[in-house]
Amino acid sequence: MYKYNIPEQEYELSFSRSGGAGGQNVNKVNTKATLHWNVHNSSLPPIVRERFIKKYQNKLSADGVLTLSSQEHRTQHMNIESVVEKLHEMIESIAHPPKVRKPTKPTKSSVNKRISSKKQKGETKKSRREKFY
Repeated sequence: MYKYNIPEQEYELSFSRSGGAGGQNVNKVNTKATLHWNVHNSSLPPIVRERFIKKYQNKLSADGVLTLSSQEHRTQHMNIESVVEKLHEMIESIAHPPKVRKPTKPTKSSVNKRISSKKQKGETKKSRREKFY
């Protein structure tokens, strides 16, 4: 399923009242799920952990804790699944290292085409000018 599975012991879930749809249920039941995960103390391999921190540094607190929340669904159980799914998707997005770009040079023919087209446009503009004697 996922390349990197995060054990349940590594993250902490907290619950609160959520806004939005749900009628009177919203005022009584703590359905919003908030996940707190310390990235620095995680079981991720060090290379993956570094990529995660680099990509999501704006979502981490000063002590390296990632906080995600979900209040999309009406039930607490569905919101727990949703927030854990978000965490796994974030990890999977950085699981593979990005491809390194190999710098390339334009071919001689493409350089020559570009220069000849520039010269041709210059000649066209030159021929449109009025000649003053």
